[in-house]
Amino acid sequence: MSSAPVSAPVVEVPAAGGPGRAPLAKKTLVSDHPTWCPGCGDFAVLASFYKVLEKLNYPQESIVTFAGIGCSSRFPYFVNCHGGHFIHGRSLPFAAAISLGREDLHVFAFGGDGDGFSIGGNHLFHAARKNTRMTYVIMDNSVYGLTKKQTSPTSPIGFKSKTDPWGAMEQPVNPMKTLLTAGATFVARSHATQVNHMTEMMLRAAQHDGFSVVEILSECVEFNEGAFDGANPRKGGTWRPIELKKHDGSPEDAARHDPTDELAALKLALADAPGYFGVFYEVKRPTKNQLERDLVTRTREKTKGASALQLLESTFAKMR
Repeated sequence: MSSAPVSAPVVEVPAAGGPGRAPLAKKTLVSDHPTWCPGCGDFAVLASFYKVLEKLNYPQESIVTFAGIGCSSRFPYFVNCHGGHFIHGRSLPFAAAISLGREDLHVFAFGGDGDGFSIGGNHLFHAARKNTRMTYVIMDNSVYGLTKKQTSPTSPIGFKSKTDPWGAMEQPVNPMKTLLTAGATFVARSHATQVNHMTEMMLRAAQHDGFSVVEILSECVEFNEGAFDGANPRKGGTWRPIELKKHDGSPEDAARHDPTDELAALKLALADAPGYFGVFYEVKRPTKNQLERDLVTRTREKTKGASALQLLESTFAKMR
């Protein structure tokens, strides 16, 4: 009588990052090979995000990435962590629900100008004003690239596309102004050709306790080539960084930007294209996570720690 084969023991390898673990590294974070067009700015955004996660060194299982629909929304496929791909424009409520339900997770959402400012514009507005603790990275290429060159909410007036062969006539969305007036507590802007700056902006956003947004100008080389050359010194453009106040009492500091001044941030947002790059706005405001946590605590104190079943039974008793 033959004996059954003995299977090899299963060895569980602990996730990278966190106390007592190997540091989180790019080789651990890389998932599927990116499928963007060669030369797409989104490659640089992904590379910078890997660097951000390496610096933060979160436990790998506590990182979550979400996205909607579009070229940039393929992001979760290329990061080896928990994630989700939701319907067009609806990634923010999906991501916000995870943030509110799981305080131990670090939630990131990714999308493009169409996903964020068009079909998802309403969700962006409410996610910002509620100040849920999460980070949203908007890769703005000013065109619908996945559907082969259609006018997007940020396409400039005169932009010729399949939907506007005569040239776009509508006033484009101003991303910075939109985010500021919506109520986001951290608003920054970068450019896919400025890798160190982009990494710094995403790192600061991830460390912010609240709803943080970074808009990144990310060129679509197939359908909007050269769109952001005006901010690229290597293409003859002018890079205009925002110098933040150092509060060092120097005369030069008077001209520097105070990121807690909303009016000053709006003035920067109204600058002619290609505009300014850096932190426009950063303030501390209670997050929806904290407010709901406080509400639960107060309710438990009021009900003397009653279980969910006891609360239901009490409610039904009052209805008799």
